[in-house]
Amino acid sequence: MRRLTVNNITVSYEGCKTIEDISIELNKGEIVGILGVSGVGKTTLFNAIAGLIKPDTGTIELDGRNITGTTGNVSYMLQKDLLLPYKTIIDNVSLPLIIRGEKKSRSREIASGYFEEFGLEETQGKYPNQLSGGMRQRAALLRTYLFSDQVALLDEPFSALDSITKSSMHKWYLGVMDQIKLSTLLITHDIDEAILLSDRIYIMAGKPGKITSEIVIEAFRPKNEDFIVSESFMKYKKSILEKLKN
Repeated sequence: MRRLTVNNITVSYEGCKTIEDISIELNKGEIVGILGVSGVGKTTLFNAIAGLIKPDTGTIELDGRNITGTTGNVSYMLQKDLLLPYKTIIDNVSLPLIIRGEKKSRSREIASGYFEEFGLEETQGKYPNQLSGGMRQRAALLRTYLFSDQVALLDEPFSALDSITKSSMHKWYLGVMDQIKLSTLLITHDIDEAILLSDRIYIMAGKPGKITSEIVIEAFRPKNEDFIVSESFMKYKKSILEKLKN
């Protein structure tokens, strides 16, 4: 089932095209990676999908409904967790529900129901500075999910973590995504991360940024630890490196 469709969008800034004629699709329950070097326009694409900027041309559809230039339709998680330091974790995570009009007590009750699933047990009353980077990212992802359980945009959510924590988070992320089935677009410039986490990968390149390739990752989810050292993984990596050079 098609969830999100981006149709031939072009975005300019001060008269110069940033991204041009981009078309991508996201199906229900998919994780789709957007891979490209810094400055190619990945975040511009996300800002357009989120309705923060309006494209010069093209349309964006969610479940067949035109959402071009409108906000509040998809959830958006940036590189930093952006948890409010003066609020407890339960109140940080509950914010999307409160914004939608739920009472604080009910919002806390709903959010608490996901804490075990997201590996956040016993953190409800803690503050962000009392949690590790990985745990803060878990809380941020739960908050993102509660904003919209239809489509999430994740902009390099694991880039600030050290390699050991990132590896642990990748394993956790694949497990929780297998449970919640959240349709996700994931920006990354890490080739290994893109292959490991994605069902499909769009490669962006050029100035202005364009979609130059699409790669389908043929691997069962959740992918196990052996996948990253498998022959098929290395073939995907070699193919992507070649495509990025073109």
